[in-house]
Amino acid sequence: MSHVILLGDSIFDNERYVPGESPVVEQLRSRLPRGWRASLLAKDGAIASDVLGQLPLVPADASHLIVSAGGNNALENSHILEEWDRSAAEGFIGLAEIQEQFRRDYREMLQAVLAVGKPTAICTIYDSIPGLPPQEITALSVFNDVILREGFQARLPILDLRLICNEARDYSSLSPIEPSKMGGFKIVQGIVRITTGHDFNRSESVVYGK
Repeated sequence: MSHVILLGDSIFDNERYVPGESPVVEQLRSRLPRGWRASLLAKDGAIASDVLGQLPLVPADASHLIVSAGGNNALENSHILEEWDRSAAEGFIGLAEIQEQFRRDYREMLQAVLAVGKPTAICTIYDSIPGLPPQEITALSVFNDVILREGFQARLPILDLRLICNEARDYSSLSPIEPSKMGGFKIVQGIVRITTGHDFNRSESVVYGK
């Protein structure tokens, strides 16, 4: 029996943003093969380093770990765009400093996840959020660059949420930065594709999109 564990943030822990509808973990349970299980350890509001506190809760029978982390790191650093009344050079220096800190945090988190010794996949941060201004989309690429590089170096399958949640209907009407039922459905399709179809024994990085 396989047991898929969801780690990270509200991309997975989205129940409060889809009232009366199925959150991600429930949709995943309904779409996994017969006999498979899914558990939610991800927490709304979690940043990358918070995943370290979720790892002790991973059950011994876990078969796959799926991580979505980084969106809240980007959110808590969004102030840099509001303060961008400096020169372009100074702005880029600020972004570089934020990226380097995120790189350290994400790498530490991912190393701890991999130390659990289970097949692991990671997610990028989606950027088709309704109303998201171009400068914020550009800033998100700073965080996604880290996620992709770390994923490639670790030879992990990567669920690219930028390619998956690419329509306005994929986002919650209660909070546009959270996945709707439809967005959750698309994310679940990707998770099922990876957990049931990816050959983790080959240890190669594959990007999964639509």
